[in-house]
Amino acid sequence: MKPVFVVGVGMTRFGQHLDLSYKALARQALELALADAGASSGQLEQAYFSSCVIGQLHGQHMIPGQVALREAGVQGIPVFNVESACASASAAFHLAVQAVQAGACDVALAIGVEKMVMTDKALMFAAFDSAWNVETADANRARLVAMGAGVEPPPGSQSPKPYSLFMDVYAGFCRQHMRTFGTTQRQIAAVAAKNHQHSVHNPLAQYQKPFTIDEVLAAAPITYPLTLPMCSPISDGAAAAVVCSAAGLERLQGAKSRAIRVLASVVRSGSNRADGDHANHLTALAARQLYERAGIGPDAVDVAEVHDATAMGEIIQVENLQLAPFGEGGPRAERGEFTIGGRIPVNPSGGLESKGHPIGATGLGQVHELVTQLRGEAGLRQVAGARIALQENGGGIIGCEEAAAVLNLFGR
Repeated sequence: MKPVFVVGVGMTRFGQHLDLSYKALARQALELALADAGASSGQLEQAYFSSCVIGQLHGQHMIPGQVALREAGVQGIPVFNVESACASASAAFHLAVQAVQAGACDVALAIGVEKMVMTDKALMFAAFDSAWNVETADANRARLVAMGAGVEPPPGSQSPKPYSLFMDVYAGFCRQHMRTFGTTQRQIAAVAAKNHQHSVHNPLAQYQKPFTIDEVLAAAPITYPLTLPMCSPISDGAAAAVVCSAAGLERLQGAKSRAIRVLASVVRSGSNRADGDHANHLTALAARQLYERAGIGPDAVDVAEVHDATAMGEIIQVENLQLAPFGEGGPRAERGEFTIGGRIPVNPSGGLESKGHPIGATGLGQVHELVTQLRGEAGLRQVAGARIALQENGGGIIGCEEAAAVLNLFGR
């Protein structure tokens, strides 16, 4: 693999930014990433801009990247708009890496932004409704509900308030995992409590309030077995990364000492499989590709950021990524193996549950955290001695799994 480096990262605080436009958020992340890289906007040669709902919620269809970046002073260069549901920002990052690897440019920008928080709650939640095959919506829901058959939700475990349809999706995943492997609601709560504890020390996180396992279990229900602290919030925010070749790194001498190597990057789409065929989940297949390309195994990973739109997502993904055997993600989480100071810290940022989930920016938020960790600059949430970092980000649903998955490995 031709060497590719991350030389600059920038991220707004994720949360509710009712007074800021998507363009203002993008500009903040861009300026932070450029400053971190010691670069100017004139040194960028290509840009990959990710978002999902700017058109639906704000009316800016077709060219959101060109509009936002022009106002931020980036002009003349190719700007590519990228959309892949919750994996959009990671897909933009992958494409920027690919462009550098191919020799199309020496310095590229990946930037993601989402402006989701609105006073119109119905419109806000409807933004998620097209992240599956809309022509088969009833069949989609029926299949996912059927995945959880055999685990009966107790009375009072369903929220009377509206929520994202993806919480029903994850509830189906939860119940299947519970039935198949014996995963418990308390183990899922242990993941949420761990991530909320991690977020206390992340100044860019939407939530910085700690929870105990019992507090997570006692919180307002969403849909069994999920309670509110187990679920990612609706968020605004932006994140960006500047990537470059070895030649680009020579031009950005100020960033050279803090550059982080991209060891491998994999994108995979889902495929038809049986609901219980866990070994062929698209992330499990992508992980095998990733480790082979990087020439290392999962035992080399020191820290990971994974897609925990709910706490169940983390359990599923640590198993797919071979950080735990299938069925062991829950017990190992409850034992503290994925906590900072544990065997392999997962989501030291607080994860999507606490850091927030502005879907078009989420993956680059994960990249921001892992670059910060590998540089040794994460403060009280620092993973000691971290040298190899793993990122996983999924988007959309087709059948019984995500429509797309993006995985990246980084090395110090």
